[in-house]
Amino acid sequence: MAAVQFIVEGGRTLSGSIRPSGNKNAALPIVAAALLSDQPVVLENVPRIRDIETLVELIRSLGAEAEWKERNTLRIHAKEVRPAQLDRALSAKIRGSILLAGSLLGRCGRVTLPPPGGDVIGRRRVDTHFLALEQLGASFRLTDVFEIEAAKLRGADVFLDEPSVTATENAMIAATAAEGTTVLRNAASEPHVQDLAHFLCALGAKIDGIGTNELTIHGGNTLGGCTHRIGPDHIEVGSFIGLAAVTRSQLRIEKAGVQHLRSTLMGFERLGIECRVEGDDLVVPADQRRQIQSDMGGHVPTISDQPWPAFPADVMSIAIVTATQCEGMVLMHEKMFESRMFFVDKLIGMGARIVLCDPHRAIVSGPSRLRAATVESPDIRAGMAMLLAALCARGTSTINNVGQIERGYERIDERLNALGASIERVEDRREEPAPGRRHEGR
Repeated sequence: MAAVQFIVEGGRTLSGSIRPSGNKNAALPIVAAALLSDQPVVLENVPRIRDIETLVELIRSLGAEAEWKERNTLRIHAKEVRPAQLDRALSAKIRGSILLAGSLLGRCGRVTLPPPGGDVIGRRRVDTHFLALEQLGASFRLTDVFEIEAAKLRGADVFLDEPSVTATENAMIAATAAEGTTVLRNAASEPHVQDLAHFLCALGAKIDGIGTNELTIHGGNTLGGCTHRIGPDHIEVGSFIGLAAVTRSQLRIEKAGVQHLRSTLMGFERLGIECRVEGDDLVVPADQRRQIQSDMGGHVPTISDQPWPAFPADVMSIAIVTATQCEGMVLMHEKMFESRMFFVDKLIGMGARIVLCDPHRAIVSGPSRLRAATVESPDIRAGMAMLLAALCARGTSTINNVGQIERGYERIDERLNALGASIERVEDRREEPAPGRRHEGR
């Protein structure tokens, strides 16, 4: 696919309604988990984005049938699955490739897994995955690939050394195929983890404690087929709240999954951005205080991310851009990824007043009048944050490396243009880097 740039005219007021796509981080493990069953599975509301397309290619390479019946409806029939070594180039494109470990162990008893890819946002350890799979009866060997085998998976009492989302998902998938009962403690409980659990139950699994940090999986049941609808992406909802705030627009976010938005809404309220719940929809009014709320005694407040149900790490980049358009000072504390804050230098170049204290903390003082610039998309969420900055900046900005944004946001230019934005999609005509050098963010 040709490299693409966005040419963004800033300063426009938006209006209208937008509906979030299906949750990318739910769709990835659910597509992987579909390999557990030899019966047809139909998945609805699947986001048609690059990460999903890559995983679909990977499961096809293993012998599974996967066909798009409609734009966002995917039919998977894993009647036969080969435990072949996964394609290294495809695996390197997405972190979600590691989710095939649990399903292939459960279905085939072994898997050879190249190192997973994904966003470059600091070290992202995979130890928790293998420690959990070991307790379920697997053994592994690390060379330039992960070679994992399990003659028979057996239920166990498993304590995760960190509440990793993907490790929880891998362990839950493997435990569904294991003989006996597994208790998974210190488990992640994000909405996408819950969605995977509901999908496994629809296949015939029995899982207790969904939505909590302790899951009990009664494994070994015969699994069938099902039709399952992926829930709305709460990270995309957070992105649209930020979009409305920085462009001073009123937007209605339809079918927003409001039951999963408590911590997100609290974070934006601290920035002086309030939303209104109307049934299944969320309305972001144009008329906002945009006044950062000080802590008691007038102290500088902090917005920090933490595991669910606290403020989501993937909304932090959006919240930083939003804070640049609000009056006051706030400390943004990114606790979970050591390199995610580094994109703020691009905002500083656009006129934002930000002090990067260390890899995890930044002080934002607003409001700042941002000016247009040529910037990169270093990862999915920072790329979306830079798009928001360009939409509220004076002048016309160029955003490079748009493929990063499109790994997580479906047809984002079309959808925002329908609200009144001006985002032109053009072929990237920059010179290719000389041998041994790479453009930033690639």
